[in-house]
Amino acid sequence: MAFVVGENCIKCKHTDCVEVCPVDCFYEGPNFLVIHPDECIDCALCEPECPANAIFSEDEVPEDQQEFIELNAELAEIWPNITEMKDSPADADEWDGKPGKLALLER
Repeated sequence: MAFVVGENCIKCKHTDCVEVCPVDCFYEGPNFLVIHPDECIDCALCEPECPANAIFSEDEVPEDQQEFIELNAELAEIWPNITEMKDSPADADEWDGKPGKLALLER
């Protein structure tokens, strides 16, 4: 089982989670991060580090975000790996908790 990055990461894209990942399984897109399900070792270190509470154990992904399980797997295959923490977008806090962000996902 793996961890999954959910909708609230879109346009927040904090990278605190990347810093603690022992297997470097995060991948970065323009305004979202994903976890590669085949690389994640289910250590759970990333989940409490996310300031946006956007990381879930695969079996705890909210019902309305189930599509993010497949989205993480799909995008991790094409986006570049990220292994170091970066500055968050300047407006990240403004986007935290806003609903309906999937339409804003940049591929």
